[in-house]
Amino acid sequence: MTDPTTLPYRPNVGAVLFNDQGKVWVGRRRQHPTQEAAPGGWQLPQGGIDADEDPRVAVLRELEEEVGTAKAEIIGEHPEWLTYDLPVEVIGTALGGKYRGQRQRWFALRFTGTDADIRLDHDEHPEFDMWRWADITELPDLAVAFKRPIYETLVHSFARFAQNG
Repeated sequence: MTDPTTLPYRPNVGAVLFNDQGKVWVGRRRQHPTQEAAPGGWQLPQGGIDADEDPRVAVLRELEEEVGTAKAEIIGEHPEWLTYDLPVEVIGTALGGKYRGQRQRWFALRFTGTDADIRLDHDEHPEFDMWRWADITELPDLAVAFKRPIYETLVHSFARFAQNG
């Protein structure tokens, strides 16, 4: 068994995408044959930061890869990096077995397109099999347990954008 404390956190970005009614985009993770961590869980778009990539560039790239649209603009940024640890039972297999969890930079984005612009099949290996707009306060209850503290933080950090919808 791999000792999690010997592994680094994977650099990552996350997107809280708001529509014009102040609702937040959430996607249901599809079951990946090689991923046992959190199948079927609902989550926000997130993904790795490439070497020397600016997090603001990475979040827009990841949004397009996972949600299938680049029709968004950054309207806010959580001021600190947030981390989560993977469940012990998937350490050594999830995230390629190289990381104990993720160190994330989170951004609030305003969706500038229409629902028809969202294409889960945009990427060859889609992350999600279903999506919907949700109230920001629903996020912690939709998240898998190990991501719940981050989602609680995001609710507080980005609530003002939901109110301006």
